[in-house]
Amino acid sequence: MSVKSITGETGERRSIFRWPSSQTLERILSASSPILLLAIWELGAFIGYIDTRFFPAPSAVLLEMKHMIETNELWVHLSISLQRILIGFVIGAVPGVLLGIAIGLWGPVRALVEPLIDATFPIPKIAILPLFIMIFGIGEESKYAIIATAVIYLVLINTAAGVRNIDKIYLDVGKNFRASRWMMFADIALPGALPLIVAGLKLGMGVALLVIVSAEFVGAKSGIGYLIWTSWQVFQVEKMYVGLLISAMLGFATAIGLNYLERILIPWKVR
Repeated sequence: MSVKSITGETGERRSIFRWPSSQTLERILSASSPILLLAIWELGAFIGYIDTRFFPAPSAVLLEMKHMIETNELWVHLSISLQRILIGFVIGAVPGVLLGIAIGLWGPVRALVEPLIDATFPIPKIAILPLFIMIFGIGEESKYAIIATAVIYLVLINTAAGVRNIDKIYLDVGKNFRASRWMMFADIALPGALPLIVAGLKLGMGVALLVIVSAEFVGAKSGIGYLIWTSWQVFQVEKMYVGLLISAMLGFATAIGLNYLERILIPWKVR
């Protein structure tokens, strides 16, 4: 393939066209792949190749979303789910970080807590929702509890692994200079474990989104999960897809937010 070029004032030949950088190309591919999928979906619905009773055209889903926005129905469900996710996430993430650092630093804490974590972690968290409903009732507290339970395990395990991965020389320096427990916690363990802590927060947020939708299926009268479930029950397929689309957008938005937080907290680890 021939490439046109021009000669500058210094006699140097320079190419007129430049290939996009790899980062720009990746961004283009990331944006084009969902657009291409939606275009194929829309075309298939238009020509009748796709059964729109079960897979409505994207344009029909967007029109339904517009109607739900205008009637404020969508915002009501979204705001309630966001409140549940954020409160439950904080309740689970904060003690998860603190306890994870304690497990990584101090053997007695590790000996006391780790067996409990290993024994209860494999239990599907949504399976204990009936227990939380019995304890806290059908109100908001049971939603907060199930999200916090799902989040704390992932944050705790990643935080403890992050502390254990800290180079032993830093811990030895702290001990040799007789650093207090607070200094070992705040000045050595917390900064050293930050990469894996942020990874745990990302995993925890993803699981929180999964858990809240599942919990709202059976234990709520509002929220994105309730919207999806009730729309399926009455066969309002477009509205059901609106709920699924909002869930995907919410997950994408939280991933972007946590990636931004990662760049702020640990810029030396982000490429």
